[in-house]
Amino acid sequence: MIKFTINDQVVEAQPGWTVLETARHYGLHIPTLCYHEAVSPSGACRLCVVELRDGDWSKVVISCMYPVAEGINIYTDSPKVQNVRRWILEMLLAQCPAAKEVRDLAAQYGVTKTRFKINDPSEDCMLCGLCVRVCEEVVGAKAISTVGRGAHKQVAPPYMQPTDDCVACGSCLTICPTGAMARRFDMLRGKPKVILGAGSK
Repeated sequence: MIKFTINDQVVEAQPGWTVLETARHYGLHIPTLCYHEAVSPSGACRLCVVELRDGDWSKVVISCMYPVAEGINIYTDSPKVQNVRRWILEMLLAQCPAAKEVRDLAAQYGVTKTRFKINDPSEDCMLCGLCVRVCEEVVGAKAISTVGRGAHKQVAPPYMQPTDDCVACGSCLTICPTGAMARRFDMLRGKPKVILGAGSK
């Protein structure tokens, strides 16, 4: 077991665990939007940042991808962490202003508006990639991908055409943290595959 501290509390973790996994094991809250236990972490939303301290030195790291190590000191809600999260939430409010989950989480940190440019007031997708990862890693269909770059980046089927690779399992709908996939689902799937019974003509 690996011993270290979270918020001055001594904790133990299995080798290979991340800081986020350890915190959740001990019931310590760290906010996340792009993380789910069923798929590999990506660090896309950056909300799970924590402060890693060593004497007078410290840095902010992403807890969902940062591996535990003997003797490290982690703080999950320090002033530095809160400040970084407020900046991240402002950026998310600009990126997906229609996402209620993002607005609610931002309000918890006192963020009710953003200083960044809003390109589409109706956008609710935060491009976290959870739908892409669950489709590939859990379902094995690879029917969803992120296409485009920069401001034009979006979740869509390959080549922007509905794909028969989609099995309409609904995993992407379930895992989406903002509900954005609900209005994209019909665009992603092609013609549902129908298997006729032995007596069908």
